[in-house]
Amino acid sequence: MNVLIAGVDEAGRGPLAGPVYAAAVILDPARPIDGLADSKKLSEKKRDYLAAAIMERALAWAIASSSVEEIDAINILQASLLAMRRAVEALQPAPGLILVDGLYCPAVAIPARAIVRGDASEPAIAAASILAKTARDAELLRLHAVYPQYGLDRHKGYPTAAHLAALRAHGVAIIHRRSFAPVRRILAERLS
Repeated sequence: MNVLIAGVDEAGRGPLAGPVYAAAVILDPARPIDGLADSKKLSEKKRDYLAAAIMERALAWAIASSSVEEIDAINILQASLLAMRRAVEALQPAPGLILVDGLYCPAVAIPARAIVRGDASEPAIAAASILAKTARDAELLRLHAVYPQYGLDRHKGYPTAAHLAALRAHGVAIIHRRSFAPVRRILAERLS
Protein backbone atom coordinates (compact mmCIF):
# COMPACT_ATOMS: atom_id res chain seq x y z
CA MET A 1 0.00 0.00 0.00
CA ASN A 2 1.46 3.33 -1.05
CA VAL A 3 1.57 6.13 1.50
CA LEU A 4 -0.81 8.95 0.64
CA ILE A 5 1.17 12.17 0.26
CA ALA A 6 -0.47 15.56 0.65
CA GLY A 7 1.00 18.79 -0.68
CA VAL A 8 0.40 21.85 1.50
CA ASP A 9 0.83 25.55 0.71
CA GLU A 10 -0.54 28.93 1.75
CA ALA A 11 -1.53 32.13 0.00
CA GLY A 12 -1.70 35.65 1.32
CA ARG A 13 1.11 36.07 3.84
CA GLY A 14 2.20 39.44 2.44
CA PRO A 15 -1.05 41.39 1.99
CA LEU A 16 -2.27 44.05 4.41
CA ALA A 17 -5.89 42.90 4.22
CA GLY A 18 -7.92 39.72 4.42
CA PRO A 19 -7.35 36.24 5.81
CA VAL A 20 -4.43 33.96 4.99
CA TYR A 21 -5.47 30.78 3.18
CA ALA A 22 -3.96 27.31 3.00
CA ALA A 23 -4.79 24.20 1.05
CA ALA A 24 -3.83 20.54 1.25
CA VAL A 25 -4.12 18.21 -1.74
CA ILE A 26 -3.63 14.48 -2.25
CA LEU A 27 -3.29 13.93 -5.99
CA ASP A 28 -4.57 10.78 -7.68
CA PRO A 29 -1.74 9.16 -9.71
CA ALA A 30 -4.42 7.54 -11.91
CA ARG A 31 -5.86 10.95 -12.84
CA PRO A 32 -2.90 13.25 -13.61
CA ILE A 33 -3.41 16.98 -14.10
CA ASP A 34 -1.25 18.68 -16.74
CA GLY A 35 0.11 22.16 -16.14
CA LEU A 36 0.45 22.18 -12.34
CA ALA A 37 2.91 24.91 -11.34
CA ASP A 38 3.51 27.52 -8.67
CA SER A 39 0.26 29.54 -8.62
CA LYS A 40 2.21 32.81 -8.86
CA LYS A 41 3.57 31.77 -12.28
CA LEU A 42 0.11 31.06 -13.75
CA SER A 43 -2.43 33.44 -15.24
CA GLU A 44 -5.68 33.91 -13.34
CA LYS A 45 -7.56 32.05 -16.08
CA LYS A 46 -5.13 29.09 -15.95
CA ARG A 47 -5.31 29.00 -12.12
CA ASP A 48 -9.12 28.92 -12.22
CA TYR A 49 -9.07 26.11 -14.81
CA LEU A 50 -6.55 24.08 -12.80
CA ALA A 51 -8.39 24.66 -9.50
CA ALA A 52 -11.52 23.11 -11.01
CA ALA A 53 -9.47 20.17 -12.35
CA ILE A 54 -7.82 19.63 -8.95
CA MET A 55 -11.18 19.64 -7.14
CA GLU A 56 -12.53 17.14 -9.66
CA ARG A 57 -9.56 14.75 -9.93
CA ALA A 58 -7.65 14.82 -6.63
CA LEU A 59 -8.13 11.95 -4.17
CA ALA A 60 -8.70 14.57 -1.48
CA TRP A 61 -8.42 18.33 -1.04
CA ALA A 62 -9.22 20.86 1.66
CA ILE A 63 -8.99 24.64 1.96
CA ALA A 64 -8.79 26.52 5.25
CA SER A 65 -7.95 30.01 6.48
CA SER A 66 -6.91 32.07 9.45
CA SER A 67 -8.71 35.34 10.09
CA VAL A 68 -7.31 38.85 10.29
CA GLU A 69 -7.95 38.69 14.06
CA GLU A 70 -5.90 35.48 14.33
CA ILE A 71 -3.10 36.99 12.21
CA ASP A 72 -2.95 40.03 14.50
CA ALA A 73 -3.08 37.88 17.66
CA ILE A 74 -0.48 35.20 16.84
CA ASN A 75 1.50 36.71 13.88
CA ILE A 76 1.35 35.88 10.18
CA LEU A 77 3.68 32.87 10.29
CA GLN A 78 1.76 31.19 13.10
CA ALA A 79 -1.56 32.04 11.42
CA SER A 80 -0.29 30.52 8.14
CA LEU A 81 0.73 27.35 9.97
CA LEU A 82 -2.66 27.26 11.71
CA ALA A 83 -4.47 27.51 8.36
CA MET A 84 -2.24 24.71 7.02
CA ARG A 85 -3.02 22.53 10.03
CA ARG A 86 -6.76 23.12 9.55
CA ALA A 87 -6.49 22.13 5.86
CA VAL A 88 -4.46 18.97 6.60
CA GLU A 89 -6.80 17.90 9.40
CA ALA A 90 -9.81 18.31 7.08
CA LEU A 91 -8.43 15.83 4.51
CA GLN A 92 -10.36 12.59 4.04
CA PRO A 93 -8.66 10.15 3.75
CA ALA A 94 -5.85 11.37 5.97
CA PRO A 95 -2.38 11.38 4.37
CA GLY A 96 0.59 9.42 5.68
CA LEU A 97 3.03 12.24 4.84
CA ILE A 98 2.71 15.94 4.12
CA LEU A 99 5.05 18.00 1.98
CA VAL A 100 4.91 21.68 2.85
CA ASP A 101 6.11 24.59 0.73
CA GLY A 102 8.65 26.74 2.56
CA LEU A 103 10.73 26.42 5.71
CA TYR A 104 8.17 25.43 8.36
CA CYS A 105 5.68 22.63 8.91
CA PRO A 106 2.37 22.95 10.76
CA ALA A 107 1.95 21.10 14.05
CA VAL A 108 0.13 17.98 12.89
CA ALA A 109 0.21 14.34 14.00
CA ILE A 110 1.45 13.28 10.54
CA PRO A 111 5.08 13.11 9.37
CA ALA A 112 5.86 16.37 7.55
CA ARG A 113 8.68 17.70 5.42
CA ALA A 114 9.26 21.34 4.48
CA ILE A 115 10.56 21.94 0.94
CA VAL A 116 11.81 25.38 -0.08
CA ARG A 117 10.22 26.27 -3.45
CA GLY A 118 8.27 23.02 -3.20
CA ASP A 119 5.50 24.55 -5.33
CA ALA A 120 7.96 24.40 -8.26
CA SER A 121 9.15 20.81 -7.65
CA GLU A 122 6.23 18.88 -6.12
CA PRO A 123 2.97 18.65 -8.10
CA ALA A 124 0.86 18.16 -4.94
CA ILE A 125 2.30 21.35 -3.42
CA ALA A 126 1.70 23.21 -6.70
CA ALA A 127 -1.92 21.98 -6.60
CA ALA A 128 -2.27 23.22 -3.01
CA SER A 129 -0.78 26.60 -3.98
CA ILE A 130 -3.38 26.92 -6.76
CA LEU A 131 -6.33 26.08 -4.48
CA ALA A 132 -5.11 28.41 -1.72
CA LYS A 133 -4.55 31.29 -4.17
CA THR A 134 -7.88 30.92 -6.01
CA ALA A 135 -9.80 30.63 -2.71
CA ARG A 136 -8.08 33.72 -1.29
CA ASP A 137 -8.63 35.71 -4.49
CA ALA A 138 -12.35 34.80 -4.40
CA GLU A 139 -12.55 36.00 -0.78
CA LEU A 140 -10.82 39.28 -1.67
CA LEU A 141 -13.33 39.85 -4.48
CA ARG A 142 -16.11 39.26 -1.94
CA LEU A 143 -14.47 41.78 0.43
CA HIS A 144 -14.10 44.23 -2.48
CA ALA A 145 -17.89 44.22 -2.90
CA VAL A 146 -18.20 45.34 0.74
CA TYR A 147 -15.19 47.71 0.80
CA PRO A 148 -14.85 48.96 -2.82
CA GLN A 149 -12.89 52.06 -1.75
CA TYR A 150 -9.70 50.00 -1.23
CA GLY A 151 -9.47 48.46 -4.73
CA LEU A 152 -9.04 44.91 -3.41
CA ASP A 153 -10.19 43.51 -6.77
CA ARG A 154 -6.99 44.85 -8.33
CA HIS A 155 -4.24 44.30 -5.73
CA LYS A 156 -5.84 41.57 -3.55
CA GLY A 157 -4.77 43.40 -0.41
CA TYR A 158 -1.06 43.66 -1.19
CA PRO A 159 0.72 46.87 -0.11
CA THR A 160 0.63 48.61 -3.49
CA ALA A 161 0.87 52.39 -3.79
CA ALA A 162 -2.86 52.49 -4.62
CA HIS A 163 -3.78 50.42 -1.54
CA LEU A 164 -1.63 52.55 0.77
CA ALA A 165 -3.17 55.72 -0.71
CA ALA A 166 -6.67 54.29 -0.15
CA LEU A 167 -5.76 53.42 3.46
CA ARG A 168 -4.61 57.02 4.03
CA ALA A 169 -7.74 58.41 2.39
CA HIS A 170 -10.36 56.09 3.92
CA GLY A 171 -8.69 54.84 7.10
CA VAL A 172 -8.11 51.31 8.31
CA ALA A 173 -11.07 48.91 8.04
CA ILE A 174 -11.83 45.77 10.02
CA ILE A 175 -10.39 43.72 7.13
CA HIS A 176 -6.89 45.19 7.62
CA ARG A 177 -4.08 43.50 9.54
CA ARG A 178 -3.25 45.96 12.31
CA SER A 179 -0.06 44.08 13.24
CA PHE A 180 1.49 44.85 9.83
CA ALA A 181 3.88 47.83 9.81
CA PRO A 182 2.25 49.86 6.96
CA VAL A 183 -1.17 49.59 8.64
CA ARG A 184 0.32 50.45 12.06
CA ARG A 185 2.00 53.52 10.53
CA ILE A 186 -1.26 54.75 9.00
CA LEU A 187 -3.09 54.21 12.31
CA ALA A 188 -0.33 56.18 14.08
CA GLU A 189 -0.50 59.00 11.47
CA ARG A 190 -4.24 59.34 12.10
CA LEU A 191 -3.67 59.61 15.86
CA SER A 192 -0.99 62.29 15.58
